Amino acid sequence: MMAQHSERAGLLYVLAGFSLLAVGDAIIKGMAGMWPPTAMAATRYALAAIGMSAVLVHREGWNAILHMPRPGMQWLRGGGVAVGSIAIFAAVWVMPLGEAITITFTQPMLTALLAALCLGERLRKPAIIATLVAFTGVVIVLRPNFLVLGMAALLPLASALGMAVLITTNRATAGAAGTFAMQVYLSITASVLLIGATLIGHFSGLPALHMHWPAWHVFARCAFIACSATTAHLFIYLGTTRAGAAAVAPMTYGQLLTAVLLGWIFFGDVPDALSLLGATLIVGAGLYLWWSGRHSKNS
Repeated sequence: MMAQHSERAGLLYVLAGFSLLAVGDAIIKGMAGMWPPTAMAATRYALAAIGMSAVLVHREGWNAILHMPRPGMQWLRGGGVAVGSIAIFAAVWVMPLGEAITITFTQPMLTALLAALCLGERLRKPAIIATLVAFTGVVIVLRPNFLVLGMAALLPLASALGMAVLITTNRATAGAAGTFAMQVYLSITASVLLIGATLIGHFSGLPALHMHWPAWHVFARCAFIACSATTAHLFIYLGTTRAGAAAVAPMTYGQLLTAVLLGWIFFGDVPDALSLLGATLIVGAGLYLWWSGRHSKNS
């Protein structure tokens, strides 16, 4: 009975965490054009890095920060997050919120491909099937956006690839440090790279990436996103420890459902029938991949 209660609580934690991430995405969409996406992403991770680093130093001392295990992999993790963050920040500005988030759910399939290429993991038949089905869904979702936006319509796919790099490098660095310390290293490396990207963007001459001092509410919203995202990841971690990664995996789609609802209410983004078909294929592929993985472990 206690085990069932713990698993139920874990599922609710994860659902709350992913739904909170969608709230952050909606806030970002409402900030379109107010500040460069590079600066927003840099602020989000820099604030998180400062706060979490202070906690880690208090717990374990400065050595925990100064002696980062497997630094090359840590910077690669940060690079994945940096690319993923900039891409999704820009994507929700130019695309309907629900459609942008839908395409990012190709991440499990991309992770399976990267793990096979980089870590030597066996590429199972279900992963191949799920990838083909998911990318059929992506083509369907993108079909009107690509005609209107051109290459910018691929931003959510770039975000999914960045997150797939993060998950793959997480596997490669498993056990290198404690869970909290690994989150700190991720925030530090991502914020440094994002600050660099912000400076490069500023001097690139592109108007959309030109830095300026923002209105106070822009910085306040970035601070809120940093806090909400950190809280969301804490909820996801707590839920995973209570119910297990395999059990909570379907709860990730709470982010998609929340994003579609918020996009509908606040931005008037009503998905059409073809977009819903594409989303169904992507979500179905992800659930099939999850089910096949769980089934193979139990057999």
